[in-house]
Amino acid sequence: MRVRGSVAGTGLSAVLALAAGSALADWSLLNMRDGVTSTSRAVHDLHMIILWVCVVIGIVVFGAMIYAMLRHRKSKGAVAAQFHESTAMEVIWTIIPIVILVSMAIPATKTLLAMEDTSKADMSIKITGIQWKWKYDYIDGEAAGISLISSLHPDHNAARLRGASGSVENLREQFGDTYLREVDNPLVIPTGQKVRFLLTGADVIHSWWVPDLGWKKDAIPGFVNESWTRVDKPGVYRGKCAELCGKDHGFMPIVVVAMAPDDYKAWVVRQKAHVAQAAAAADRVWSKEDLIARGQDVYRTNCAACHQPNGQGLPPAFPALAGSPISNGSDASQHVEAVMSGRPGTAMAAYKGLLNDVDLAAVITYERNAWGNSGGVVQPAEIKAAR
Repeated sequence: MRVRGSVAGTGLSAVLALAAGSALADWSLLNMRDGVTSTSRAVHDLHMIILWVCVVIGIVVFGAMIYAMLRHRKSKGAVAAQFHESTAMEVIWTIIPIVILVSMAIPATKTLLAMEDTSKADMSIKITGIQWKWKYDYIDGEAAGISLISSLHPDHNAARLRGASGSVENLREQFGDTYLREVDNPLVIPTGQKVRFLLTGADVIHSWWVPDLGWKKDAIPGFVNESWTRVDKPGVYRGKCAELCGKDHGFMPIVVVAMAPDDYKAWVVRQKAHVAQAAAAADRVWSKEDLIARGQDVYRTNCAACHQPNGQGLPPAFPALAGSPISNGSDASQHVEAVMSGRPGTAMAAYKGLLNDVDLAAVITYERNAWGNSGGVVQPAEIKAAR
């Protein structure tokens, strides 16, 4: 019995130690993070100041209440005083809250004004929220003309579409802590520069939020919001859409990569080379095999979430592509129009401004030849003409 008790005590101690360690490890999650920008640090400092002001007020108020209940309770023979008003007390409890509120409002107002000041930016990036991806257009600066579509990484998308077939342990082993938080094309910005963001939406309201930057901003169709950031040190900073924007709202992550100026310049050179290659690729005739191979990757990234990897869709909201008349028709113009212009009144987005000519031709060709379909080939030149 003594051995059992010793073992039980040791086990209990181990459990308590693990619980304590876990609690300490997760303590940082209970508070606002410092972030990596002057804005995020100012917001954090304001939060902490106001938190401690509230703590002091709470201690004073509840301390006075508890003291009064214990010191002046009836069992000790206390007799309630009879009075109706006290001008001095009324003045005190009016002036003190005003002083506290004004002293908190002044630094808060300064921070809010600084957050809204997008003047004297070194570069501007337009951010467009689209179900369920982000489009980044570099308006000026070294990267002017570069455009990226940022979607949930295809490997993560494929894993989440498999659903319960993959255990949580397997997913963590495969992807680590970034499961469903990785993208194919992150937003890349230089460190030490003021970057202005112009945010809008293409379909419904989205909200662009990266906690380490210290703010979030709605992306509203037909309206342009502004914000800015200046990241001090290189790193990868993750966020997500913070507005419920549809059935795949939870699979719309944001990844911002802040690079040192030299690394950023090298990235710009590579991106412009890709743009030139894409333009050249659109002018040549592609083989059916090459279009299908490229189209499969484009489909996995942009279409599989709704129409499913097997092309069966989710009727009636998302019709099946396998065996559909539009995918098997001898005239591909209807198929091209549907993919490029979308379907008004449905969740089918218009991909005319999201994908280049080669990717549009590739994904349409893939859809017209996968899952038993036999609809023929669409060349990039046909997409270019349809624009």
